[in-house]
Amino acid sequence: MRLHQKVGLALGSNLGDRLLNLQQAKWYLLALSQEGWHLASPLYETDPIDCAPDSLKFLNAVLEIEFAGAPKTLLKKILAYEAAHGRVRSTGRNAPRTIDIDILYFGEKEVLENNLVIPHPRMAERRFVLVPLSTIRPDMIVKGTGRTVKILLRELPAHGGEVRFVQQEW
Repeated sequence: MRLHQKVGLALGSNLGDRLLNLQQAKWYLLALSQEGWHLASPLYETDPIDCAPDSLKFLNAVLEIEFAGAPKTLLKKILAYEAAHGRVRSTGRNAPRTIDIDILYFGEKEVLENNLVIPHPRMAERRFVLVPLSTIRPDMIVKGTGRTVKILLRELPAHGGEVRFVQQEW
């Protein structure tokens, strides 16, 4: 019997058909989930942070699925999906992207490896992650902070980037 873990995933896109990019990634991730179980945040539009000056706005959302494999297995599947859908990682950090999927949390697991850190090390600093996450897990305590998602969001500085609601269902 394989133990299923609740896994939080942040999705973002700022190239091409952003909505379609997120929808296709969601469908892919739901196919990996136990019986398609999931929670999905609404969709938000956010200004690019620490990106090139001409970068387009992002669409962002958070998805929670139940996954039966190991964190590394999920990471491999995510990286393969991103590559197959136009994500180029050699262009540097915060470069424009068709799809970006980050593992935010993986049950209660903590992972500290070269290419995988769980929980996500910058999750508590990112308004574009905390706003959507607060719609599905407001009372979840973010490991390493001792604070809930809604408290972390309330404590973020005002200059953390505007996050605008786009639509509930996507």
